[in-house]
Amino acid sequence: MAEYISLYMFLAVCLLLMLGYPVAFTLAGTALAFAAGGILAGSFDPDFLAALPGRIFGTISNTTLIAVPLFILMGVILEKSRVAEELLGSMAKVFGGLRGGLGISVVVVGMLLAASTGIVGATVVTMGLLSLPSMLRSGYSPSLAAGTICATGTLGQIIPPSIALVLLGDILSSAYQQAQLNMSIFNPKTVSVGDLFTGAMLPGLALVAMYIVYLLIYA
Repeated sequence: MAEYISLYMFLAVCLLLMLGYPVAFTLAGTALAFAAGGILAGSFDPDFLAALPGRIFGTISNTTLIAVPLFILMGVILEKSRVAEELLGSMAKVFGGLRGGLGISVVVVGMLLAASTGIVGATVVTMGLLSLPSMLRSGYSPSLAAGTICATGTLGQIIPPSIALVLLGDILSSAYQQAQLNMSIFNPKTVSVGDLFTGAMLPGLALVAMYIVYLLIYA
């Protein structure tokens, strides 16, 4: 029975998310509910919960992770201020004379939004609302229009600054140092978030270039 607990937790999280509950409350509530059930069943040691405040404080005091809510705030500001909409209009005028100019505008604006927010969902939703109707009216096939927006939205995962890279940087830094200590290297080097940003810049720009070339050929 105990080996299926993780599966039950996963199903409970999926069910609560589909019912519309916020992600934070769903994850925390599911974990605490299963912990309470385990305590009542005698299969979970309640002393483990004593470490919860320390874990929360450690996350809050992590100077690297402080960038995550700031990126989210920046994305909300861009959405509410309608800067993205004006930027899309400006880029459409710049690339309007090219074959697939509107699609190229979507890629460029999506790249800038991805670099500003670092969030895939925010970029896809914003670009979908702003550009999908215009692309369909301009004669783009639904598959090409939707594919362009979705592919552009994923740039938020790789083009710096990216929330995913910030989170990975925090994890990889500790893991890399621990690996060096295990190898008896007692003056370990670290992998910083800046190193990840530097390494991800060229692949991100290469993806943008390939998207633009594809649109120039097939749009």
